Amino acid sequence: MSSGLASASVPFLVVLDADSTLLHDEVIELIAAHAGTAELVADITTRAMAGELDFAASLRERVATLEGLSTDAFAEVRSRLTVTAGVRELIDAVHAAGGKVGVVSGGFHEVLDPIAEGLGLDFWLANRLEAAGGVLTGRVDGDIVDALGKAEALHDWAEAEGIREERTVAVGDGANDLEMMAIAGLAVAFNAKPRVRAEADVAIDVQDLSQVLPLLGLRG
Repeated sequence: MSSGLASASVPFLVVLDADSTLLHDEVIELIAAHAGTAELVADITTRAMAGELDFAASLRERVATLEGLSTDAFAEVRSRLTVTAGVRELIDAVHAAGGKVGVVSGGFHEVLDPIAEGLGLDFWLANRLEAAGGVLTGRVDGDIVDALGKAEALHDWAEAEGIREERTVAVGDGANDLEMMAIAGLAVAFNAKPRVRAEADVAIDVQDLSQVLPLLGLRG
């Protein structure tokens, strides 16, 4: 994909990973801190993002440690999240150029939804945590958003907007992002694991998503 992606009057789509990309944080680790399982969950997360573990199986294992946690913890987790620098600048510039922005996450709708709404994202997708009686059951509700699910989301959002896949950009940091990066017109590794850097078209090594703008031809 050329650096003039946004210079033509043809629509384009930017899809971001959430944890450690849109957000500084790994959301499940913040939730796990409330359940007293933070260290165990962090270890599993690190291995999964490096591609050492199957993501779906690792997510189920991590979620299982949350059994019995009150859903009231979500509000506290949201209050502790930090949105990555440059997010607002990126979204506003893409929208001004006629593009769309989506976020696809191996994290959870319970945390992501209000953030996505507040940022004015066009699309977002995440997992859901099963709860009963106001407490988590330790299970995921519905299909898991894994690497294939992320790629399918990018494809479906682009198709819904009449956007060719070569005019899509995928930005992520972990092995779970590689499938969507493989089908995107431009794959951007953002403060990424070595495997992701090796397979991406370009790497950004500062925590500032506005650095994606020059790749789109939206800033010199």
